[in-house]
Amino acid sequence: MVVRLMFTDPESAADALTFAGRVARLGEDAVRLQAQDGVLVMTAAALFPRGLGDATPTVLGVRALAVDPELVCDIVVSATALALAPEDASAVVLPPTGLAPAWAGVAPPRSGWHAAPGLDAARVAEKAHGGMARVARAVPADAGDDAVRAVRSAVWGEPDDELGGVPVGVTFAAVTLGFVHGAEQVRVFGSGRWTRLSFRRGHVLTRGPVASGLSPVRTTGTAGP
Repeated sequence: MVVRLMFTDPESAADALTFAGRVARLGEDAVRLQAQDGVLVMTAAALFPRGLGDATPTVLGVRALAVDPELVCDIVVSATALALAPEDASAVVLPPTGLAPAWAGVAPPRSGWHAAPGLDAARVAEKAHGGMARVARAVPADAGDDAVRAVRSAVWGEPDDELGGVPVGVTFAAVTLGFVHGAEQVRVFGSGRWTRLSFRRGHVLTRGPVASGLSPVRTTGTAGP
């Protein structure tokens, strides 16, 4: 049985495939599809740690599109496997199998967001292109995957005071996923360890580092003389 996502118009379906194509170029082929109440939320990991000791920040890109109000789903599929239905330009065909990437289990808060100072989109783009240049200069021509990941983690995981202390990787996600387009004042919100950058074309979310160190020792019983 062929399973489809039914969009409200061909433009929205094409938009979904454009976003999926950008996700695939990140090197992470998974995209999460959550639909309810006529809205499809597409989420992808622009950056995420791959194990203990990996300092790469968790950076998610989110795009919301209008779909059939009766559509309800929450699945993760291959971005490159999504395809336009041959006989219906408003429908996207899903692959027969799903994926289970570790980052899909990371859930940003649904509420409790507070406004923070905004950012200029041009500055976001400038930071992204500067980071890309730094990565290109630092990666040797014959570098293996581990070396490339170490460089990317160091560059994109670096907190930036001009971005409110969030890692530079949020700018990489915003530019690569097509959220930066023309002049715009980017709205910024915070909730606990999470920060969200809201563009007209989508959102970038990042989660702050886990607090490190040992827990304080609790005293039990009665102290001796």
